[in-house]
Amino acid sequence: MKVIVVGAGYVGLVAAACLSQSGHQVVCVDKNIKKIEALNNGIIPIYEENLESIVRESLGNNNLQFSSKIFVSSDIDMIIIAVGTPTLPDGRVDLSQVYNVFREIVNVVDHPIIVVMKSTVPPGVGEKVKKVFLNKSKVPISYISNPEFLREGQAVWDWYNPDRIVIGGDDRESIKKVLKLYSDIDAPRCIMDITSAEMVKYASNAFLATKISFINEIANLCELVGADILPVAKAVGLDKRIGGQFLKAGLGYGGSCFPKDTRGLDFVSTINGHTFNLLKSVIEVNFKQRIYAVRKLINHLGTINGKKVGVLGIAFKPNTDDTRESPAIDIIKMLVDEGADVVAYDPVVGSEQCPLPEEITLTNNYEVATKHAHALVICTEWPEILNIDWEEVAGHMRDPKVILDGRNCLSKSLLVELGFKYLGIGR
Repeated sequence: MKVIVVGAGYVGLVAAACLSQSGHQVVCVDKNIKKIEALNNGIIPIYEENLESIVRESLGNNNLQFSSKIFVSSDIDMIIIAVGTPTLPDGRVDLSQVYNVFREIVNVVDHPIIVVMKSTVPPGVGEKVKKVFLNKSKVPISYISNPEFLREGQAVWDWYNPDRIVIGGDDRESIKKVLKLYSDIDAPRCIMDITSAEMVKYASNAFLATKISFINEIANLCELVGADILPVAKAVGLDKRIGGQFLKAGLGYGGSCFPKDTRGLDFVSTINGHTFNLLKSVIEVNFKQRIYAVRKLINHLGTINGKKVGVLGIAFKPNTDDTRESPAIDIIKMLVDEGADVVAYDPVVGSEQCPLPEEITLTNNYEVATKHAHALVICTEWPEILNIDWEEVAGHMRDPKVILDGRNCLSKSLLVELGFKYLGIGR
């Protein structure tokens, strides 16, 4: 099929690349002209495993093109919307990019077409869009909700190996055509109405965020009673009713999805007259987890004013350069406020991707961050961090050589043996 994907961010670019690799003819549209020029030259603006090779291959066989404008020729089967839907300060979801795309579509479409919503939008938006925009179109436009469940850093793998494919719509023929996009993918098909499909995305992310905040609360309690969260979480996760995924204590969730979607669902709940107390607690626990980590470091150093603290890992998780809502960013800002001399390390993230205070040094060399440091905070479990020569690091750090392992990813026994003061989460 011939498809237009609007949006060349994490979701749109992966969708465009993978669809083109599956044999569809795809044009990916983004208003950022510099980004489009780079993409047409095979230069990928984000770090995502295997994505660059797919884009370059699809460019080479002409299955994929990039453009800064939406051109809907008569042979285009569908338009996929994958633009950003950020959260506003009051918790509302900013749908301005979505609405702008629909205004443009209604103006340029001259034949019946299917519009597929990949962007995460609150439940009820699809029906609103149909009434406000699509009903004014001169030609029939069918609306399908098709939420994505891609994990940053593993998005390409997730595209081809999804747990389920969710399709929300009220036109059977349109649903059948959208399913053809995934004819080469073996996964359960979940067909439902539009609003229910929108709710699936929010409910899924809210539940996963709840698991993370829950295990962090258990970890904090473990420290108070003298238990160790690692064997506790492992044993709890072996219960098939619970499962072990997302039961890893640490600094809390970050990224572009969980923080945005939990706040967005909380706002949707409130505006519809429902007080989602559980979700409010999940959000609060996640924020406090960063404060808890900094307080823990201060308690063991006495004061961090004037002391060098190396923060290892800036991306919100490994295998991505995304720093949105990263725990590391919050922790760094709190450390600076307390007077610490902070040097941050990440093997991938550069200063152009990271909104850090001006006084912070950001390096891609871990030795710069660890040398003469009084303490280190592990914020991202990058392989490059796990494989650091800790004996060498111990030799050039200053006492008391504290390591706050915010991801419980290092060997406590090894570090203690090397003379470090080891602090984990829930240990």
